[in-house]
Amino acid sequence: MDAASEARLLGLARKGDMRAFGSLVDAHQPAVRAFLRRLTGSYADADDIAQDAFARTWEVLNRYDGRASLRSFICGVAFQYWRRGRRAEGRRLARDTAYADLEDAHHDAPQMTPERLALRRAMEDLPPDQRAALALCLGQDFTHQEAAEALKLPLGTVKSHINRGRARLQAALGLNAEQNDA
Repeated sequence: MDAASEARLLGLARKGDMRAFGSLVDAHQPAVRAFLRRLTGSYADADDIAQDAFARTWEVLNRYDGRASLRSFICGVAFQYWRRGRRAEGRRLARDTAYADLEDAHHDAPQMTPERLALRRAMEDLPPDQRAALALCLGQDFTHQEAAEALKLPLGTVKSHINRGRARLQAALGLNAEQNDA
């Protein structure tokens, strides 16, 4: 497809013309799918991600500024979907492993220590958003950004929840910042 035809179809697609967008998909689908096949090593996974990427591209088509080619823009969207899926899979495996380890440790330890019981009670007293942010970031090693995505909260809010939650836990457990720095 030549640049003039692509620009015309892009203009129509931005105005909501699904047929024009379909023509753009037809033109770029082979390149996007080939890229994803090389990235994933799987035809099925590549096709799934490509479908998601084209659907998302339709949603964000007005953000395309023309600095890169449309094909590059769509491949970037596809790459983000692949990366997000890979991170999610890594977190899922880490959670499954941590859960299995916790279950194994639980069977080996007949009762919880007083410190762990106090921590559990202090966590239960936190507001739900603070508790969730702490559980993800401190308990599951999520980054603040990952926790923000998981909780659908702004990054700054998650950081505030972590700081306030930590302070409330320290106060509930009789700790202060000076003891933690020592």
